[in-house]
Amino acid sequence: MAPQHSTSNKNSKKAILLLEDGTSFIGKGFGATAKISGEVVFSTQMVGYPEALTDPSYKGQILTFTYPLVGNYGVPSNELNLGLPLYFESDHIQVQGLIIHELCHEPYHWASTRTLDKWLADEGVPGIYGVDTRRLTKKLRTHGVMLGILQVFDEGVEPDLDALLKNGKNIADPNLTDLVKEVSVKEPVKYNVDGKKTVVLIDCGVKYSIIRNLLKRGINVVRVPYDTSASEILSYNPDGVFLSNGPGDPKKCTKTIDAIRELSEKKPLMGICLGAQILALALGGDTYKLKFGHRAQNQPALDLNSKRCYITTQNHGYAINMDSLRQTPLEPWFVNPNDKTAEGIKHKSKPVFAVQWHPEASPGPYDTELLFDKFAKTLEVT
Repeated sequence: MAPQHSTSNKNSKKAILLLEDGTSFIGKGFGATAKISGEVVFSTQMVGYPEALTDPSYKGQILTFTYPLVGNYGVPSNELNLGLPLYFESDHIQVQGLIIHELCHEPYHWASTRTLDKWLADEGVPGIYGVDTRRLTKKLRTHGVMLGILQVFDEGVEPDLDALLKNGKNIADPNLTDLVKEVSVKEPVKYNVDGKKTVVLIDCGVKYSIIRNLLKRGINVVRVPYDTSASEILSYNPDGVFLSNGPGDPKKCTKTIDAIRELSEKKPLMGICLGAQILALALGGDTYKLKFGHRAQNQPALDLNSKRCYITTQNHGYAINMDSLRQTPLEPWFVNPNDKTAEGIKHKSKPVFAVQWHPEASPGPYDTELLFDKFAKTLEVT
């Protein structure tokens, strides 16, 4: 029988979400009693909140789930597998704050060990519920992502909206900072499965499921900081290089861009999400910020060669300018049929490619895990 959590449905904490244009949403607070700021974004995913909340690509962001009920299957344990948390994509919650319509206070699932409310409180992350997330999402789709402040007050404390409005005029934009530095490892980490091949993974905010996918294919992984030089990476004598996902503006990753420019000429290389954008920048392309990004488990990615369309999991706010690739050794590979944005690129003559979505899923469809097989095969022929 699944564990029950006897958490009261009553919550007397109040909370406010204030957007940069002065729009406010007043609701109930959960998680930590705190005040934070960040970029307010939305995801249309229906499941997988433990994976999403621990995804380093959400660093600096206040995440809104459009699905109305969140927390119904609780939060799993920190069980490890191959030295990595089995159910999470990093060691802790990465979002600045969480916005949902309805909070489940009594989850029911065999793997649940605590409520979503308790998890956020344990990790110092504030949340707000009881707000019109449909209205908020429609506003973000019309205006684009916005900066915001989220504050959860102590029980019995009445929010002071006027005071918050005064502070809300100067919200720091997280994309102007080096977010990748905050989520990348500080020292190299090795994951050895006694494989015949070794890959150096440049950690820009890697999801653990990416590492799991490499390990289960018998590939040893050396995870290095995002600003590691090409010469340092080559000193490991790797069979290939992997460039991970991560948060923020890819143009901030200048050292990574410099390293990839050299490495792409010497080793097989695969990139995911931010990694795709960095590859494009390294080889002469350009990137730009999307109006409200792609954050979902049902985004289409059309293979321009086979004309097959895959349903994919995505989480990104920047994209590759496809026109900018014309004078580069890269060519478009996948495109999003919804808005015609780039979903994948590949080198015209070398075993170098990257996709904008997450083939490791977690959460989402696993249809494109085959890309890890494709990368593994490039290691065998080099």
